[in-house]
Amino acid sequence: MQKTEIETYLDAIEIKPKSVYVVHEKMERILPLHSHSKSQLTYVDGGIAYIFTGDKTYFIPSRHYIWIPSNLPHYVKVRTSATITRNLYFYTEDDHTDPFYTKFGIYPVNNLLFEMIGFTNNWAGYIEKKDSGYHFLAAIKNMLPQMSTKSFPIALPTTNNTKLRPVILYMAQNFGQQITLENIGSRFGMGERTLSRLFQSTINISFLQYLKLLRIVRAIEMILQDDHSTTEIAYLTGYNSLAAFSKAFYQVTNIRPSDFNKQNR
Repeated sequence: MQKTEIETYLDAIEIKPKSVYVVHEKMERILPLHSHSKSQLTYVDGGIAYIFTGDKTYFIPSRHYIWIPSNLPHYVKVRTSATITRNLYFYTEDDHTDPFYTKFGIYPVNNLLFEMIGFTNNWAGYIEKKDSGYHFLAAIKNMLPQMSTKSFPIALPTTNNTKLRPVILYMAQNFGQQITLENIGSRFGMGERTLSRLFQSTINISFLQYLKLLRIVRAIEMILQDDHSTTEIAYLTGYNSLAAFSKAFYQVTNIRPSDFNKQNR
């Protein structure tokens, strides 16, 4: 039986375990849930992306990269076709030298790393020790633990629970409206305590914390993609005031929305 394009791609990652496999195509975004024995750096530019790891959905802003340790099941989705992802699949023989390499994380890209990742456009496919670009790519990997000390913290839990999943989908579509335990419970035929316990027991997070995370994720999307003012975004995401929005944004991201806006424009 002839292999599919996806099967061929996943096999290619594994063929030369001591190499760096460089891919600048849009293949990663159409892969199903998968894993591989190499560690992976995926850089996101020109938009936003999401990475799913089974039980959580992580939000990846522009000018950030994902570090995916070896053998972690995952898949990546982007919102627009204009979003660029650059993928570097690294050898793992030295991953034991620093705890960074064995932990999943999303990190901002400073100017130096931005230039270095951009320069990887000079290569594609397998880069081995005998190749001229190998030491440059190895330098990227070697500098990551010192350069990436603060991971971007936003992760939205996901679930296939038949009772909770419709609730989460409804909240995702109506995050800017007035959402309370009472009105959501009434809509889905559950008492407030039952709904509250369902959130906590299924995805280990409270209803209010999930709503806050959801709204801040949507706010970040608007900051990165739209021309709305911070005040407009506050009201569009369901907050009654700029002060309340700014406080919630800081609690989730450890940065004020105005500062985040400046950094990512």
